[in-house]
Amino acid sequence: MTTSVLVMGGSHFLGRAVAVEALRRGWSVTVFNRGKTGRNPEGVHAIQGDRTNRKDLEHLAGVGPWDAIIDTSGMSADVVDLATQALVEAASRYVYVSTVSVYAGWPLLPLTEDLPTLAEADPVSGMPDDVNVSYGVDKADAEKSAQTNLGRKLTILRPGVILGPEEYVGRLPWWLNRIERGGRVLAPGNPARTIAPVDARDVAAFACGRVEAGRGAEVFNLTAPKNHATMGSFLRACIEVIGAEATLEWVDEDWLLDQGVKQWTELPLWRTYPGTWTVSGVRAQEAGLRCRPLSETVADTWAWLSSGETAVENERAAHIGLSEEKEAAVLTAWGAR
Repeated sequence: MTTSVLVMGGSHFLGRAVAVEALRRGWSVTVFNRGKTGRNPEGVHAIQGDRTNRKDLEHLAGVGPWDAIIDTSGMSADVVDLATQALVEAASRYVYVSTVSVYAGWPLLPLTEDLPTLAEADPVSGMPDDVNVSYGVDKADAEKSAQTNLGRKLTILRPGVILGPEEYVGRLPWWLNRIERGGRVLAPGNPARTIAPVDARDVAAFACGRVEAGRGAEVFNLTAPKNHATMGSFLRACIEVIGAEATLEWVDEDWLLDQGVKQWTELPLWRTYPGTWTVSGVRAQEAGLRCRPLSETVADTWAWLSSGETAVENERAAHIGLSEEKEAAVLTAWGAR
C-alpha cells in the first residue's frame, strides 16, 4: 500500500526537500501552503491555504486522512497549537521540525535530548545578549502544544544549522559569494574548530524514515557526527568548488570580537560559545540519520546559486554577512597590529 503524507509547507528549502524525498520513495504527497513563495515539486497534490486560518485548516483536515503529517513550517507556538488541534485526527503520525534553540542550555552547554527546554526551565545563567532566547522559547512552547494535542503520535526533530540548495537564511550562500570575489578572505578563529551543520536533504530523509518507522513520542537532535567537518575544511571546500583565487586569513577570534565583528551573523557559522556545535546527534545517527560530506552540500549549493535561481526572501537574510568595507578595515587592522 502506498504511504500518504501531508507536508505543511513544501514549496521551498526544507519543506520542498521533504516533499521531493517523499516522492522519490513513491509516496502520495500532499502539500499545504499559501502558494505565494517558492514552487511546489511536480507530482504533488497542492492545497492552497493559510495555516493561521482555522477554516483553512478545517478544510485541510477534511481532505485527509494521511498516514503522516510532516510539519516544516510551524514557526510559532500559536500556529502549531492551531494546526495540531485541527489535524489531530487527520493522521496517525505527526513529525514536527523544531530546533536545537529550544534547549535552556544552548549555545553554552553540550546537550542531549534528555536536557530541559525553555518550556521547562529558564535559560542557563550567563546567557549572552546576542542569543535569540525568545525564538527558542516560542519553538519550545510550540513543541509543548504539539505534545499536548498529539500525545504519542508526535515525533520532534531538533536540527541545528540546516544548509543546502535553496537555503533562505543565506549562511552558505554568503560564504560562497564572498569567496567568489577572491582576494584575502577574513576567516574567523581556528581552522580546526569543529562545526556540525546538516544538509536539508538529509533532514528530509530522516523525517521520512521516522514515518516509515511508525513510532511516536520520539525526540531527536539532528546534527552531524563528531569531527564531520571543521571551519577550515568548510572554507577550503568553498574555494575548491568555485576555483576562486582566494586566500584565507585566519584571525584570532577574541581580537575579532574586540573589533566589533558579530559572530553567527556577520561571519556565518562562526560562534565562540562552547555548546554551539556540541549538541549530540548520536540518537538520530543510531536511528538512521546519514549526513553527506559537507563538501557535497557546498558543491550542490554553488550549483544552485550558479543556476540563477534565488531563495525565497526571508528577513533573517538581511542580517547575514560582513560588508566588504568592514572586512577590509578589519584585515588592515589585523595586519598592522
